Amino acid sequence: MNSISGVFLIIGGNIGDRLKFLALCCDWIEKDLGKILQTSSIYETAAWGKQNESAYLNQVIEIETNLSPCELMKGCLEIEEKMGRLREQKWAARIIDIDILLYKNKIIKENHLQIPHKHLHERRFVLIPLCELIPHAIHPILQKDMNHLLLHCEDKLEVIRLD
Repeated sequence: MNSISGVFLIIGGNIGDRLKFLALCCDWIEKDLGKILQTSSIYETAAWGKQNESAYLNQVIEIETNLSPCELMKGCLEIEEKMGRLREQKWAARIIDIDILLYKNKIIKENHLQIPHKHLHERRFVLIPLCELIPHAIHPILQKDMNHLLLHCEDKLEVIRLD
């Protein structure tokens, strides 16, 4: 069994120069949160939860950090705010979104923090880039590897890899 030894974030957005904002977000992450160890390809996907919005660009990144999960979450929210993210409505269009997907093999269930991310296994736009990086890693709660989760994912939104 392949346990998860890294910290994995997904970054994405659907407003403005999406590629530029992903790159800027990575710069902020390296400055404030930790060293980026690897990145997935960038993927374009229709908006999840609100189909009438512009398509998202998403990317999964692995970082090395000394921050605790709570400190990391706080840092992610601060970067979103610095980049101009407004939280006015659930699933609203956004310049940037940063979510913690996995923090090693930790399982955390708190009011404002759930690790592994509670929707990780339900979203192809998360699983496809995760499978690119850690296809055989075992989900700490579900005890299935990422390839298995993707194969059985019920989400049918098209996920297009950008080259």
